[in-house]
Amino acid sequence: MELSIADKLDALLALQELDSSLDSLYKLRGDLPEEVADLENELAGVEKRLSRFKEEVGTIEQEITDYKLAKKECEKLIIKYKEQQNNVRNSREYDALDKELELQELDIQLADKKSREAEFKIKTKQSEIDDALVTVNQVKAALEAKNNELNKLIGESEDEEKKLRKKRDKAAKAVEERLLKAYERIRGSVRNGLAVVEVDRGACGGCFNVVPPQRQADIMEKLKIIVCEHCGRILADADQISVYKRRK
Repeated sequence: MELSIADKLDALLALQELDSSLDSLYKLRGDLPEEVADLENELAGVEKRLSRFKEEVGTIEQEITDYKLAKKECEKLIIKYKEQQNNVRNSREYDALDKELELQELDIQLADKKSREAEFKIKTKQSEIDDALVTVNQVKAALEAKNNELNKLIGESEDEEKKLRKKRDKAAKAVEERLLKAYERIRGSVRNGLAVVEVDRGACGGCFNVVPPQRQADIMEKLKIIVCEHCGRILADADQISVYKRRK
């Protein structure tokens, strides 16, 4: 059976009241949920940065290992070329080996230089790691304290919230799908969460702009759902709201 506009508004009013009760419950928690979320995001960011620093240190350490291996290869070649110099047949071969020795010595110097530079980078990165670890510990401590505070508040109102949510789910099912989507869209776009408001003294109970007399008459007749032309909230007759509250 098709519900009347009055019944549809009653269903919306019931839903709005339960949502407002839940909103009041959440307000008691203040900014704690946002603070916890911010700290969680900060912690994730610092831990990600810390992980990146450690990866960079690992890469640099591998570079140092490679430089040391390259240096050892150069040292082996120096020994080899010096042995070959003892068995050369002419000065041209000797000079060629001498040039190879010079190149290997230069390569050793370069490997040593790059190793020192890499070790300096590691010291710098280690300093950044130490700073990041301090920050991680500080954020973890702050997060634990905020979580404990929030969990305490949630625990105090957990039973009431469960009851309200159960009633809210039931009330939402009584609202036709099209109206429910509109209601939730409006609730998400207004600061106080009021999607259904009364017309009080000729003004919208949400944005307080004047509602034209003809629209007021349409609202009282309940022939269709009327929304405020300024804020988009669903408008209900103050008398109907009073009747609805007496029925509860």
